[in-house]
Order: sequence, then C-alpha cells, then structure tokens
Amino acid sequence: MKLAEALQERADLNRKIQQLQSRLMNNATVQEGEEPAEDPKALIGELNGSVDRLQWLMTKINLTNCQTVVEGKSLTEWIAERDCLSIKIEKYRSLINNASNLAGRAAHTEIKVMSAVNVRELQQQLDAMCKTLRLVDNRIQQSNWSTDLLEK
Repeated sequence: MKLAEALQERADLNRKIQQLQSRLMNNATVQEGEEPAEDPKALIGELNGSVDRLQWLMTKINLTNCQTVVEGKSLTEWIAERDCLSIKIEKYRSLINNASNLAGRAAHTEIKVMSAVNVRELQQQLDAMCKTLRLVDNRIQQSNWSTDLLEK
C-alpha cells in the first residue's frame, strides 16, 4: 500500500467513526416497547474495529513519515514545515488585511489612522511563503504516492 492510499483510508476512517458516533447516539435510546433502527451492539463493534484499524494506520503512517527521507529531510520534517508555513501565512494575511483597512476621516479634526507596517513588503513576503508552501506540499504529495507504507 502506498502512503497516499493509507492517508486516504485514514481520512475515510475518521469520517466513518464520526458517522458511527452519530448513528450510535440516534440508537442509544428508544421508547419503551420499541426497537432501535440499528443494533447498538453491532454499531459499537463496528466502531471498535474502525478505531483499531485507524490506530494501526496512524502508527504505520507516522513510522513511514519518520523513516522516509526526501532531499535530506524526513517526511515528518517536511510536514512540520508545511504546517508551520500555513500558520505563518494565515497570520500574515490577517496582519495585511488589518493594516490595509484604514478608516477614512469624515473631517480634518478626526484622528488619522496609519498603518504601522509596510503592507507592500509584507505582501511580497506572503507571496514568497505561498510559493514555498506550494513547492513543499507538492514534494510531500509526490512522496506520498511514491512511498510504500512500512509494514514492520
């Protein structure tokens, strides 16, 4: 199994677990004399099996990410870089939006609001970070489809 396939299965399992939780809640109680639409014991068994499979996949994915080296870094390092770049990009966008939103004055006696940062310079830095993020994400995605999931 390729790493990308394991990641897809992990996402599917997470969705399935959420759906099972909802189905369990819908069938946890019934009116006296009625039967639930689905057997809660069977749903619990399906939930347990799904969580067990998820645990196995998460372990294998994490081990594979740690042991797979791409251009001198483990996939775990590339993922951390991507995630932190995403955080930084989000914060820069918020800063740029805030610094660009200068309120107009209705009269000359009102206080003039000025940007305390160079928006153009920040936007250039943001654009460079976005390009780097795309390249890092492409590197990760390419590796995911060319790397076999460790079976150890």
